[in-house]
Amino acid sequence: MKIYKLLIIWLFLGMGQSNAQFLSWLTGGEDAPVQELLMDRKIQIETTEAINNMYNFDFYAADREFKWLKVKYPNHPIGDFLMGLSDWWKIVPDTGVEKYDNSIHKHMDATIDLAEDMLDADKNSKEAAFFMAAAYAFKGRLYAERENWIKSAWAGKQALKYLDKSRGDENINPELLFGDGIYNFYSKWIHENYKSLKPLLTFFRKGDKGLGIKQLENVSQNAFYTRMEARYFLVQIYAMEGQNNKALSMSRMMHSIYPNNSFFHRYAARSAFALGRMTESEQYAKELLANIDAGKYGYGANEGRYGAYMMGYIYDHYKRDKVQARFYYQKCADFAESNDSEDSGYYLSSLLAIGKIAAEQGDKKTAELYFNQIINQRNKKSSTFKEAKDQLKLLKRKKSKS
Repeated sequence: MKIYKLLIIWLFLGMGQSNAQFLSWLTGGEDAPVQELLMDRKIQIETTEAINNMYNFDFYAADREFKWLKVKYPNHPIGDFLMGLSDWWKIVPDTGVEKYDNSIHKHMDATIDLAEDMLDADKNSKEAAFFMAAAYAFKGRLYAERENWIKSAWAGKQALKYLDKSRGDENINPELLFGDGIYNFYSKWIHENYKSLKPLLTFFRKGDKGLGIKQLENVSQNAFYTRMEARYFLVQIYAMEGQNNKALSMSRMMHSIYPNNSFFHRYAARSAFALGRMTESEQYAKELLANIDAGKYGYGANEGRYGAYMMGYIYDHYKRDKVQARFYYQKCADFAESNDSEDSGYYLSSLLAIGKIAAEQGDKKTAELYFNQIINQRNKKSSTFKEAKDQLKLLKRKKSKS
């Protein structure tokens, strides 16, 4: 798993909470009192429709609504924040894409400026604190994607500071749990899995993974605005924690709600595959590859890498068609190389599988080529590295006997 998913200590903290605030801000005009922000259910639902369009990758419809909010409320952070959020979801399928970076930072900086103006007018404004936490969280998350850890840590500290200031509104307790849940899980998970980052964690309070998961599950069931964001994270967390039944259930449900969202589609395929549900994973894999061929937005090399490997594995181990298996394994490798994912498990496993098929077919030269590709990778501790070395030794022994 790429490290981009890891420094989420500060990444999404407060985002969901701010959703509750900024959506309900529409209850009145620019001078609407803070205590009335959550009262207009009709406006909340109408705005949530635009957010659902965003999750379903209908960015044209979502951005049109978000731009309208910016025009209607030019002195309020809602428009810029939602436009930045929309830009973020445009890179969710492949966070290596940097074309939206400047736009995300621009909108989050504008959100911070407008929220600061709100705090100047009322230093106790919970709404302004929510927006500050949310904007800094997104900036920190993007900095983490680009491995700019110092800026990411600084933005994370700012997000946590304003998250603490935003507490105290009992109307949005389910939303408040979102930021706490994300922090509790990832701060502990990073501490356990990335020892080199411990110095950066010194200044952050310790988390609790189990509590974090429970909090996010609570949010995914009971919150209004952060429900889908909690599910977005739970899909990944369940997969990381080996809870593949839960990952499949959640990702399958999200894929049915947002069928155009490639992220949930990909995780449904991955979870079904991890559980050995080959019929279901084959269906998802074929759909992923078909959507890539059709040029559907959000479907690219990441989805292709998953779909092609699954198809290769199914042809290799279930349909016993080595020609088709090799075709899809090579397709997986090509997808991975096209977006610098050569350190991914599916890529290395595809190389290993191609090498083994070549060896079985008596093509020792090709087999050695693919086994050596694995050995030349940076990760010398992977199981594929060890197996590639064993396969090379086996080939050499066969050569010496012939």
